[in-house]
Amino acid sequence: MFNREINFEVITGDFINKVIETSRRDIIELVRQSYLTHHQGKTENPDSYFLRFKNKPEARIIALPAAIDNPESDISVSGIKWIASYPRNIEANLQRASAVILLNDYRTGYPFSCLEASQISAARTAASAVLAANYLGPSGKRAKSLSVIGSGLIARTILSFFKDEGWQFDNVLIYDISEEYRDAFIRNTKAKALYPVRAAKDQAEALSADIVIFATTAASPYVTDERTFAAHQFVLNISLRDLSPEIIHAHNNVLDDVEHCMKANTSPHLAEQKYGHRLFINGTLAQFINGEIKLDKTKATLFSPFGLGVLDLSLAMFIYRHNQQAPGRHIIPSFFPDTQCWSL
Repeated sequence: MFNREINFEVITGDFINKVIETSRRDIIELVRQSYLTHHQGKTENPDSYFLRFKNKPEARIIALPAAIDNPESDISVSGIKWIASYPRNIEANLQRASAVILLNDYRTGYPFSCLEASQISAARTAASAVLAANYLGPSGKRAKSLSVIGSGLIARTILSFFKDEGWQFDNVLIYDISEEYRDAFIRNTKAKALYPVRAAKDQAEALSADIVIFATTAASPYVTDERTFAAHQFVLNISLRDLSPEIIHAHNNVLDDVEHCMKANTSPHLAEQKYGHRLFINGTLAQFINGEIKLDKTKATLFSPFGLGVLDLSLAMFIYRHNQQAPGRHIIPSFFPDTQCWSL
């Protein structure tokens, strides 16, 4: 029997921020389990849908519907993330991305919670990056150098997750085509006591780090030399469109989901179009975790996550179940005025 009392709750960004700040290691493990659940076929993760605008082609709003049905892990839920990307927002000192997640009851389809989701989106992206580094990067959670190309929220969030996961670096470099954004990033990072960060002398120095993170808003490749990366390097291709097809083709490529990543003119998709095959793709991170694929140690390894809606749902449910009596959660009375088909 279904419970006839259906509540609808709004969960604010302040509450979500507090949960994330105290749970980063748990979120990395949650993302690991979510990748494995997806690999086991216990999810629905259809293509993302893009709303674009004739009079502002740089902007878009993306819908990511998804569902998880994994009773063994006590999570059966469906929902959608609705995330706007407006790059020109930064000209007015606004964050580029804003988002909400709507959660639906898996049995009835009724929505039961709306969560502020820009932090959820950033956190699951950062957690997937650090999880990939744990498995694909240097051993012992230590590297001589790490560089971040791009100085926005995603980059800062990734560093926060690296810090809480216990990663150590001798040098952390930041490179951005905007010196203003780069310097603000350095100031903010130092204020949060994450890592001692300095500006890279140039793009070449940033590209030579042991771990290279791309977290830009680039729409097309600008790093084009297939000799850019050496065998010992690990590349987190988070923004997906910085690298040329030649670079993708020359190295190990691990994705979060092959079909999802091989579209929308991502760097791997451009490589598929150029070479006419996918043989340069080694497989997914879940496959590597399960020992189902191997990598060529004579090549650099690139991790390219398209971003799965199932990760947003998993983290949203983690937050929904966290400290349900704390401030920042608001049940909306009579959101559904009548849920009965007929009076009994």
